Amino acid sequence: MKAMQLSAARPIVENPLKVVETAVPQPGPNQILLRVTVCGVCHTDLQTVEGDLELPRLPITPGHQVVGVVAQLGSGNGRYQIGDRVGVAWLNWSCGQCGYCQRGLENLCPEARFTGLHAHGGYAEYMVVDERFAYPIPPQFSDAKAAPLLCAGVIGYRSLRVSGIQPGQTLGLYGFGASAHIVIQVARHWDCQVYVFTRSPEHQQHALKLGAGWVGQAQDEPPTLLDAGITFAPAGWLIPLALGHLRPGGTLALNSIHMSPIPEMPYNLLWGERVLRSVANVTRQDAAEFLQLAAQIPVKTEVELYPLDEANAVLHRLKASEIKGAAALVVN
Repeated sequence: MKAMQLSAARPIVENPLKVVETAVPQPGPNQILLRVTVCGVCHTDLQTVEGDLELPRLPITPGHQVVGVVAQLGSGNGRYQIGDRVGVAWLNWSCGQCGYCQRGLENLCPEARFTGLHAHGGYAEYMVVDERFAYPIPPQFSDAKAAPLLCAGVIGYRSLRVSGIQPGQTLGLYGFGASAHIVIQVARHWDCQVYVFTRSPEHQQHALKLGAGWVGQAQDEPPTLLDAGITFAPAGWLIPLALGHLRPGGTLALNSIHMSPIPEMPYNLLWGERVLRSVANVTRQDAAEFLQLAAQIPVKTEVELYPLDEANAVLHRLKASEIKGAAALVVN
């Protein structure tokens, strides 16, 4: 089978992903073999390829917004049948036994494994996954439209929950890429007023089209103080600015797996019981709840499609903020 593999982390301008021919993996106990049709492209893929994240294994095939069809069953399977359409997200496996898993916080499991980091992901024609960590795709979404829901959507949904935003309140979004263009649709479904901070004029217009009540840059003052905010850009310098837009008692959620250093800032930005909280990975419950909600709304994803062998070029465009909405690779 064909796959785009990383053998050594390097800047994306050096095209570190290479096309390789490798054997089709065989599913083990409780695993399924998935014939990949589409795989979304994520900032975390970029951070993997460029080495911002510690890489537990090399070579590795990135990709954790995977949609495909069950092609083979390992022993002990009971959830899916051959031909079922399923998706795979970032959380690839958790132990189920530790204190975090027992409290519904498997996203914090110290033994957790992640798709495209510990286990080969969806930048390939086939991949295997534990059937417990695969999700039925709602029928109203095409493969391409579903792909961004599996990370951009799910992590965005968890960020909304972590932020504590309530229906009818005011939410700030910092950055407007794949995740934010889904989050705004959920927030508007909850009758929230949404203010979007992004320097890209194209992204500002996209936000207005999706219902933003105001757009500007991070340095601009919004019309009113925010009840909650979510940052998507991995830029630490945003944090003091975003805290300055937050009302007392509000929460700023940081939707980044990796971020540049947060600069020293005056205590008064946190004073007033403001909360600064990171968003770490997702749980299976997040994925199941969000996919159901996305189908109810329904969420409309905007996806730019590219062939698998253009993965380097797509990641380069992603780094340059040249993607409107989300991007995905067409595999099969």
